[in-house]
Amino acid sequence: MAGRGDGDMSNKLVRNEQKKLTAAYVNGIALALIGVGVFTPVVSFAQTTTVTLPATLVVFGCILGSAGLHWSARHLLGGLEE
Repeated sequence: MAGRGDGDMSNKLVRNEQKKLTAAYVNGIALALIGVGVFTPVVSFAQTTTVTLPATLVVFGCILGSAGLHWSARHLLGGLEE
């Protein structure tokens, strides 16, 4: 027969898994932001001779946004229970 503490342990495991899934989702968004907001314009820049300021700002904004999302995903994982 399972003791009362077993339910607490399974709840903790469920919460940890939910945090890990959320962190993986947020990190996936960060990777997509890099793919769309950085690699696409860089390839476009390589094919043209003109680089505009707004396009450059979008690239740097996407890099910063992706880094922020990745940091927040790592922060979520910092809250895992032992």
